[in-house]
Amino acid sequence: MASLHISNVRKAYGATEILKNINIDVSHGDFLVLVGPSGCGKSTLLSLVAGLDTISGGEILIGEDRVNDLHPSERDIAMVFQSYALYPNMTVGQNISFGLEMRKVPKAEREKAVADAARLLQIDHLIDRRPAQLSGGQRQRVAMGRALVRKPKIFLFDEPLSNLDAKLRVDMRTEIKKLHQRLGATIVYVTHDQIEAMTLATRIAVMKGGVIQQFGTPAEIYNSPANTFVATFMGSPSMNLIPSSLATQDAKLFLTMGEGAAAVKLELPPQQAEAAFGFAGKKVIVGLRPEAIGVEHSRSQSAVREVDVKMLVMEPTGPDVFAVIEMGGVEVGARLGADIPHSAGERCTLRVDLSKLVLFDAQTEQRIG
Repeated sequence: MASLHISNVRKAYGATEILKNINIDVSHGDFLVLVGPSGCGKSTLLSLVAGLDTISGGEILIGEDRVNDLHPSERDIAMVFQSYALYPNMTVGQNISFGLEMRKVPKAEREKAVADAARLLQIDHLIDRRPAQLSGGQRQRVAMGRALVRKPKIFLFDEPLSNLDAKLRVDMRTEIKKLHQRLGATIVYVTHDQIEAMTLATRIAVMKGGVIQQFGTPAEIYNSPANTFVATFMGSPSMNLIPSSLATQDAKLFLTMGEGAAAVKLELPPQQAEAAFGFAGKKVIVGLRPEAIGVEHSRSQSAVREVDVKMLVMEPTGPDVFAVIEMGGVEVGARLGADIPHSAGERCTLRVDLSKLVLFDAQTEQRIG
C-alpha cells in the first residue's frame, strides 16, 4: 500500500478546463472519497490517477514514484468499475485469477491468492459459477476479488455500487468498509452519493466545476462546511440556509434570523460570536442542520435557545420525524423525535442548538471563521 499525492493537477481539452489546480494528499491506508454532482470532474481525476488519461499540468505521486508518464500497467493500481467488467465465458475463479495468469504468476500461488480473496469476500462457494449465474452484489464481489489478488499500492473504485438496488447498496457499503478495515488498504473511491461518502471515507474531497470545494474528514465536512455548496450537498436532509443579519447590542452579538415581521432575534453563544463580530451590521446566511432544531439535550446547554415555530408538514420515518416548519418566516427542515406531541398546522416552541450553527458571508457564500 502507498500514499497518494496530487499536486496542482490540471486537465483541459482544448480551451475547456475540466480540472483546475487539484491538490490532495492522502496517507497510506486512507480511504479517500471523491464526491460531487455529475460533471464535476471526479471521474476524470480518477482516470488521471489510473493513467487512463493524460494530465495537462501538475504531478501525481504514488508513494515516492512520480507516475505522470507511466502506463497504467506500471502504476501498481487495481480498479473496480461500475460495470464489473467480468468475462462472461469464465468462471468466478478464472475471472479473479486472470490478471495473475497474464503476469505469469505460478499456478499454486494463483490458486492460493484466489482462495484467500474468495474466502475474504465470502464467495468461495461460487468459485465455479459464471457471471450470468450471479446476482449484482455477487458480481461486484468478484470484481473486487480480481482487484484484491493483485495486492496493488492503491485500489481505485469508480461508482461501484450505482448499479445495485437500495438495500444491496447498503449491504455492499458495509462490506467495502469491513474490507478496508481488514486490509488497511489505500482506496480512492468515486461517487455522487454523499451518504456513501460520509459512511466510507476517512477523507473526503467535495468537487464542483473541476475545483475542490473542501477537503477534510467526514466530521469536518459535515460540521464545518467551507461554503454553502458543501453545506447543502453533504448531509441528508441537507443543511438549512436561512437569510439573516448580525448586530451588536451591549457588547453582545445578536442574530436576526429570517425575514419580515416573523424574524427571530437570538443572542449568539460566545464561541460563534467571537468569529462573527467583524460582520456586525451585515447580511449573513445561517446554516443549521435539521437535527439542531428541536433538540432535547445538548452538550452546550448555554447555546440552546427556544424559538416559536409553526409545524407545516410531518413525515414520520420510524425512529424520528422529519418536519418542515416555519421559523423566522422561512421554511426549514427539522429532524424531531418520533414521540413529538405536535401535528401539522400547530404552533409550538422548539429548542434550537446554536452551538451547531454555521455562519456564511451572504456575498461570498464562504464560511465565516
